[in-house]
Amino acid sequence: MELQKSNAQTKSTYTFLLVTGIILVAFNLRPAITSLGPLVGNIQEDVGLAHWSAGLLMSLPLIVFAIMSPIVPKIANRITNERTLLVGLILLFIGIGIRSIPMTFFLYTGTLFIGAGIAIGNVLLPAVVKDKFPQKFGLMTSVYSTSMGLIASLASGVSVPLADGLNLGWQGALIVWGIPVVAAILVWAFLLKFNQGSQKGIKRVSSTSSHIWRSPLAWQIAIFMGFQSFLFYVTISWLPEILHSHGMSMETAGWMLSFTQIVGLPASFLIPVMSGRFRSQTWIAFMVTVCSLVGFVGLLLGSAFYIIIISIILIGIGLGGTFPLALSYIGLRARNASQAAELSGMAQSSGYILAAVGPLFIGYLFDKTHMWTVPLITLIVISVVVMIFGMLSGRNRFV
Repeated sequence: MELQKSNAQTKSTYTFLLVTGIILVAFNLRPAITSLGPLVGNIQEDVGLAHWSAGLLMSLPLIVFAIMSPIVPKIANRITNERTLLVGLILLFIGIGIRSIPMTFFLYTGTLFIGAGIAIGNVLLPAVVKDKFPQKFGLMTSVYSTSMGLIASLASGVSVPLADGLNLGWQGALIVWGIPVVAAILVWAFLLKFNQGSQKGIKRVSSTSSHIWRSPLAWQIAIFMGFQSFLFYVTISWLPEILHSHGMSMETAGWMLSFTQIVGLPASFLIPVMSGRFRSQTWIAFMVTVCSLVGFVGLLLGSAFYIIIISIILIGIGLGGTFPLALSYIGLRARNASQAAELSGMAQSSGYILAAVGPLFIGYLFDKTHMWTVPLITLIVISVVVMIFGMLSGRNRFV
C-alpha cells in the first residue's frame, strides 16, 4: 500500500515537473525573436545596418530552423528528448549573451546560436506532447502554444520601455530574456536527474521513417507551416515600422505589436482544442486564415486609426490561430510519437526555408520602393496561399 502511494506520488511529481518543463520551454521559443522587432531601429542606428541587413538578422534563426529541424529527431534518438532539450536551452542562453555585444559579428553569431536552441524546442515539443499526453494532445498543445504567445507578446511590448525607460539600451533589453532560459534549464536538469534516478520517462525518438518526405500531405503541412511563419515573422519584424509610417511613435508601435499577439491568445488556446474534436479541420483553417487576410488588406487600404486597430485585431487572431493549428496538424496527421517527430522535423525544415525569406524579402522590397504598399500586397498574396494549404492540410488523412 505504501509502495503504491509512493509510486503515485512519484508519478504525480514527474507529471507536474514535465508540464512545468514543457511550459518553460514554450516560454523561451519566441522572446529572443519577438523582442528584436521594436528595437531594430535602435540596432540599425547603433551598429549601422540597412533594412535588408536587419531583415537578415530576423531571418537567420529561421534559416537555422530549416537546417536543424530534420537533424533534431536523430539527436534525440541518440541522447534522449530530455538531454536534447537541455542542450537546446543552453545554446539559446549562450546566443542571447553573445548577441547583446554591439558588433555586427556578434549580432549574427549570437543569432545563429539562438536559432539552433529554438529549433530543438520547436521540433521536440509536439513529439514530447504526443508521447507523454496522447489522450490530451489538443489540450496540452493549447497550453504550451498559448504560453508561447503570451510571453512573446510581452517581449514585444516591453522591449522599448526596457531599452529607453529603464535605460538598459537595446543590449540590456535583449539580454533580459536570458532569465527565463535559466529557469527552464534548471527544471530540465532536474527532470533529467529525476529520470536517471527512476529510469522512467526517458524516451528516444525513432528516426526510421523516410516516406514522410514523399507524402503530399506532409508537404501541404510544410507549406502551410512555412507561409504562416512567413507572415508571423514579417509581422514581428516590420509591423512597428509599418505603423510608424502611419504616424505612430515607435514605443506605441511596439505596444501595438504586443497587442497583436495578445488578441491572438484566445485563438491560440481554442484552435488546438477545437481541432482535436473534429476529424477534419478544413473549416477551422478557413475561418482563422481569412482573419489575417482581411487584416493585411485593412493595413493596405486604411490609414484611419480605427481601421488600423481593427486590422491589427484581425491579424492577431489570424496569426494567433494558424501557428497552433500547424502544431495540431503535426499530431493529428501522424499516427504515433515517432511519426510526429519525423513530420515535425520535415515540416519545420522545409517550412522555415519559406519563412526565412520573409523578413529579408520584405525589407528588400521596402528598400527598393521606400513604401510599404508593395510589401503589404505581398503579404495579402501569401495570406491566400496560407488559406489554401491550411484547408488542404485539414482534411481527415494521415501522412
